[in-house]
Amino acid sequence: MEEQQHVSAPVDEVPREALSPLQVIVVVVYLIVAIWYLAWRPSSFSAESPIFSGVLYAAELFGFGVSLLNIFMLWRLSVRESPEPLTDARIDVFVTTYDEPVEMLRRTLLAAVRMDLPHVTWLLDDGNRPEMKALAVELGVRYVNRSNNLHAKAGNLNNALRQASGEFVAVFDADHAPSRNFLTRTLGYFRDPAVAFVSTPQDFYNLDSFQHRSPRGGQMIWNEQSLFFRVIQRGKDSHNAAFFCGTCGVLRRTALDEIGGFATDTVTEDLDTSLRIHRRGWKSVYHAESLAFGVAPADMAPFLKQRTRWGQGAMQVLRRHRFILFASGLTLAQKLNYLASTVTYLDGWQKAVFYLAPVVVLLTGWMPISDFSPSFLVRFIPYYLLTFLVFEEMGRGYGRFLDVERYNMARFAAFIWATLALFRTRLRFGVTNKARTGDQATIRRLMLPQSSVLLLNAAAIPLGIAFVAMGTTSLPRGAIVANVFWAAVNALLAFVVIVFSRRLSSFRRREYRFPVPLPVLLDLSGRSPQAGVLDDVSGHGFRYYGLFPAQIGVGDRVSGEVILPEARVRFQARVRARLGAGEENEARSLGCEFEWERPADGDELLAFLYGSDIQWKLNRIAEKTRTPLERFIRWVRRVPADARDMRTQWAPVLIRASAAEEPGPGVISVQTALSTSRTLVSFRKLAADKDLTIFVTTRAGTQTLRGDAEPSDTMVSSGTPLYVYRFEGRPNPQTAPAAVTA
Repeated sequence: MEEQQHVSAPVDEVPREALSPLQVIVVVVYLIVAIWYLAWRPSSFSAESPIFSGVLYAAELFGFGVSLLNIFMLWRLSVRESPEPLTDARIDVFVTTYDEPVEMLRRTLLAAVRMDLPHVTWLLDDGNRPEMKALAVELGVRYVNRSNNLHAKAGNLNNALRQASGEFVAVFDADHAPSRNFLTRTLGYFRDPAVAFVSTPQDFYNLDSFQHRSPRGGQMIWNEQSLFFRVIQRGKDSHNAAFFCGTCGVLRRTALDEIGGFATDTVTEDLDTSLRIHRRGWKSVYHAESLAFGVAPADMAPFLKQRTRWGQGAMQVLRRHRFILFASGLTLAQKLNYLASTVTYLDGWQKAVFYLAPVVVLLTGWMPISDFSPSFLVRFIPYYLLTFLVFEEMGRGYGRFLDVERYNMARFAAFIWATLALFRTRLRFGVTNKARTGDQATIRRLMLPQSSVLLLNAAAIPLGIAFVAMGTTSLPRGAIVANVFWAAVNALLAFVVIVFSRRLSSFRRREYRFPVPLPVLLDLSGRSPQAGVLDDVSGHGFRYYGLFPAQIGVGDRVSGEVILPEARVRFQARVRARLGAGEENEARSLGCEFEWERPADGDELLAFLYGSDIQWKLNRIAEKTRTPLERFIRWVRRVPADARDMRTQWAPVLIRASAAEEPGPGVISVQTALSTSRTLVSFRKLAADKDLTIFVTTRAGTQTLRGDAEPSDTMVSSGTPLYVYRFEGRPNPQTAPAAVTA
């Protein structure tokens, strides 16, 4: 590899977010306590079990080493503001596919074609499927295939590079639909001629996936990759070490040509390509704004397959780039950042040691320490409490220690298997099918490591106590208590992962439904169209709330018109369920399946739903929580606890600002006993200081409200703004206009 050839601007030019003084104090105290504890630990090794003592100590040292890398990496985070975009650049947009379904590619290509700024969209089909070629022709994108699948995704991209001529290349996986402003938010960084690529977060719209966690009834939804994309990549960016993650990024063609195209030597072409580019002295940018939304693995099977491939690729990168630390062309900071990204997969071995250690102690009587004494506890307890605290503080509210430990349990065996790639020269690239398998036999097989941890730790507790009682083994009372507790925690973690995995794999819905309320006019025979709301909506179906005849039953056909900010979508659908039966078995909603005459009939609805964060904003979904220090400070200052958010229910509205004005559509939150105001979402901007008249339609009929609306937010879906207001209303007895039902 040649030495760096490009002179990068100083990294210090990147604005950064630093730790608070209190967080700095916590980190310093942690480092002091860690050195105090770990330097003392070898003197506590048990003479009767030196190998066991050494293995456990090595696992502790590995954990401390990873903590040091994380502290270095996350000490300061980049804070980017998107520059003015390049408006005259030649841009190629590559969408790669192998065996993904046509409907998935349709959503992605619709979003890609509609992005702002002139560009050419390419469908790179490594599956050579006639239906993909037909889709490309229908949507007006260029179609590229090849006679073989050499080098998998990287080879597919390189094949397209030979046919394209743009200055910049935007890359999207088959499932990642970009927002309309993706290019305008990323192209400006290339005004700096040293910038080789701009990477953005991978975000996911299917919030019911394996890698999402959400307390029932709340709006806090955490993603297993939140810490990486919200924090770690920003930390890497502050050291010019953020890497391109294979999708949702833009690369400079000159930089790719200089390294011979996308790297083909590993099964993770993204990490390898980024490292090669950085070794040539180019700069990278991480723009920490979610600008594309894809599909996260639905259950455990695709999740583990994907993580295994990432780990195998990281091991290949370690081997091919001289274990990072000896790679030329990188700064020391870049080396440490890339090292942190690759050695993290060795974590599986450390976790296996911790999961089995209490089993060994309880069943054999072997102790990893010579004496379970106060001198041990006074060092051990502060060290591990501070380890937890530092992890949470460095995570800036995205750490979620307990949730991370659940995923550590879920993937530890996959990580162990992945690290064996360090000694394997040939690996096969595998596309991750992220749909639910529904195969319980496969799930049971994949959960064998977790089942083993559960059974071993659960069995070790009574057996260990019995062995001590019978005199078979000899353990101090404190050691028995500590290891019983440790084994119980391991067993509980494994049990939680098993239950969660089996519950998700039993779901049968084939596609994610967006919790996004949309006004709809439902056609009723012999009556005027009835206003209602669609919710739990996707390209396949929806749930309808509103008035409908009691005689409508399962199997009946309904039709109507979905009202979007810039379009009205005619539809026909089949009733599949009558839901929410109340008194006298009266259905409160209808579960329906769309019956599109042509796939293109639903394109406007697809373009509105996919490639935007509207479901997060409308439902006030958040990933970030307060760190322990933030909670402590609020407690000291006696700041009241936040009210617990609940899922918002919506009703369709027509909004009129004056008697002469045509009413405009929107939705409003349903009044609850806990709220004094409502959230009003208008499809058009409302004039300031207007006394509004709002016609709200529910199953009880049409209610008229008058009141004032205070602007609170503007959401953009597929490039279309939605205006959010806080509405303070007062009842108004006037009747609704005919436009409400027409």
